[in-house]
Amino acid sequence: MTKPCLILQLRPERPAADDEYRAILRTADLDVGDTVRVLMDREFPDIELDDFSAVIVGGGPSNVSSPEAEKYDYQKKFEPKLKKLMTEIIGRDFPYLGACYGLGILADVLGGSVSEQQYGEPVGAQTIDLTEHGRNDPLLPGIAQSFRAFVGHKEACQDVPPGAVLLAGSADCPVQMIRVGQHVYATQFHPELDSDGLALRIEIYRHAGYFEPHQAESLIELGHRESVTVPSEILRRFIARYCRG
Repeated sequence: MTKPCLILQLRPERPAADDEYRAILRTADLDVGDTVRVLMDREFPDIELDDFSAVIVGGGPSNVSSPEAEKYDYQKKFEPKLKKLMTEIIGRDFPYLGACYGLGILADVLGGSVSEQQYGEPVGAQTIDLTEHGRNDPLLPGIAQSFRAFVGHKEACQDVPPGAVLLAGSADCPVQMIRVGQHVYATQFHPELDSDGLALRIEIYRHAGYFEPHQAESLIELGHRESVTVPSEILRRFIARYCRG
């Protein structure tokens, strides 16, 4: 690896952010030295894309579609800078993988509709179905046409963003994975998440409005019953393709 992978995180809850980061490293067999990690709730330094091989933006409690007055203070600081970076990523067709919020910010910059109007999904696993474009995408050869993935989001794309190709959807959320250009990807589901990571997030976000607090234990139990393997393979392939040459 000649250039590090830039990982941009927006979870102010340190245990959740640390677990997300470790999951990315573990899934893609990366060392800490293979990445540059930015905790956007703390800072957003000047970023030169040429210093990196790819950019990954994860999820978190921030919603792109929240009214400005309701956004977290740290979100108000990092989001304009992130939108500027996203504009450059799209313009250069720079390798990018966004997950959950990482899809929402991409869709918003593209001029798509992101809102809580419909297509939010409760915490847990959903069946994801590849489209014809997904089955023929260079990142997804041999990926199962239908697979399980962990989700949990209040807002979603209301339609396929302008200029994007739909790669996958689900019964309750039609836009689950898109590609823009040849190298810009994003998923609504969480490619880094396994059942242990889901259990941790359920505990951390028990009172964040994703589910009723008394449901936490049953949701954790349901998560441990799931076999979720394909999403991490997609993440592994992205990093192998763009960060390992």
